[in-house]
Amino acid sequence: MQRSAISIARRLQDPLAELVKIEPKAIGVGQYQHDMKEARLTEALGGVVEDCVNGVGVDINTASYALLSYVSGINLAAAKNIVKWREENGEFKSRKQILKVPKIGDKAFTQCAGFLRIPEADEVFDSTGVHPESYAIAEDLLKRFGFTTDDVRNNNLLLLRFKVNQYGIAKLAKELGCGEPTLEDIVSELEKPGRDIRDDAPAPILSTDVLDINDLKPDMLLNGTVRNVVDFGCFVDIGVHHDGLLHISEMSDRYIKHPSELFKTGDIIEVRIKDIDVKKCRIALTRKGMGNPKK
Repeated sequence: MQRSAISIARRLQDPLAELVKIEPKAIGVGQYQHDMKEARLTEALGGVVEDCVNGVGVDINTASYALLSYVSGINLAAAKNIVKWREENGEFKSRKQILKVPKIGDKAFTQCAGFLRIPEADEVFDSTGVHPESYAIAEDLLKRFGFTTDDVRNNNLLLLRFKVNQYGIAKLAKELGCGEPTLEDIVSELEKPGRDIRDDAPAPILSTDVLDINDLKPDMLLNGTVRNVVDFGCFVDIGVHHDGLLHISEMSDRYIKHPSELFKTGDIIEVRIKDIDVKKCRIALTRKGMGNPKK
């Protein structure tokens, strides 16, 4: 019981750090996942987890080896060495110290450095997603528009994007000697240093009056999150423990060939309760008469 409570608390604090400990194939992702070859499924799901970890970024001073092993350029052995080095030498003070870890050479460092964050580093860019190879470009960018590294640390760069766009990003990228995508990434990072892309995701939908299937009534309107899309419809989490089924025939007033034409996993949609079977814990949903979802 105590271990379960700790696990739940950790998931609330940092869901990604806790969920990477689970084998990707053990997470239910659809009714046909067992029809795939296990090696191919593991490769595909592992790639998705790696993309998520690299997209969010990792605090190297708090991350477990399980989380670090999904960072680009770091294998399991190197991840364990990072944790061991941290335990023996204390927290990392700069990204350059990563090169002192066994099994992390120049090539691995180049791959992983931009995804590893050090929030309290003396070098302000070490706490952002700016890659060490682009530090000089980032400094030049700041100077051109009258900013300093202190402005980065104090989140005082609200006008940076405006000034860059006004100057012309193509012209600026050429003068700084980098590509436009690289400059876009640097500007985004400096606007919100150390930002967590999960902050831009829709907030959880919480309802104080609908907590259980017994609280549901026909024709009730609710917002929910699409959890799974299958050939015959999609399952929607409406906050009552049991997901509701939005059958393909109830998705729209017009004919649709497949549910994926309208919805994808993670979409937040409005639905109407069509029918409830409390004994069987089944909830039928509909969107008839509600128009097409906004994209």
